[in-house]
Amino acid sequence: MGEEIHPPPTIQPLASTPQKAPDPGGWAVRCKQASNQRNLYGQRQWKNKQGCWGIQGLFCDLTNETSDIQEPYYARVRTASAGVFSGWSVTRRFTSWWETTIDPPAMKITPLNGSLLVVLRAPDLPYKDQKGKNISMENYYGLVYRVFIINNSLEKEQKVYEGTHRAVRIEAPAPRAAYCVVAEMYRPVFDSSSQRSEETCVDSA
Repeated sequence: MGEEIHPPPTIQPLASTPQKAPDPGGWAVRCKQASNQRNLYGQRQWKNKQGCWGIQGLFCDLTNETSDIQEPYYARVRTASAGVFSGWSVTRRFTSWWETTIDPPAMKITPLNGSLLVVLRAPDLPYKDQKGKNISMENYYGLVYRVFIINNSLEKEQKVYEGTHRAVRIEAPAPRAAYCVVAEMYRPVFDSSSQRSEETCVDSA
């Protein structure tokens, strides 16, 4: 192995979303050529990340390598040029369960006899269960749904629901009012909320 003379590269954990991974999602490194490894906390041996060894890209996706979302992990990276290696840069210890940023819920609205039926759905994990089925984020987090009505004419917002039910019936605003509905998810254990869903706007009769 060559002599270590290059300074270690910089590693930057990226916030993860369920579409990518319940982990830091990847590592950004400022270098010309990088080699990446990961390690399960408590284990002495580092494991090479296939597809991120001798690469020139700036990102390495550790989704599959950190699939046990409640286990703590480390990752490390170094650069190489003409057989000369830098030292290793090591991330802080991270646990996928804590690092994940949850996307907004999917929302479907159906007018129903002067009220609105709002059906909500949490994002899925990027993994499948043993039967090949999707795994909802609800299986790992105590998610609470929040639904808001925004009155466009009054520029006023009202929270009309907060709870764990995925199908919610709410009263429509006053007749001939233009309003929009948005939803978000709240994780009490983290005291944090997802971003809000896109507004769905309705004109009441």
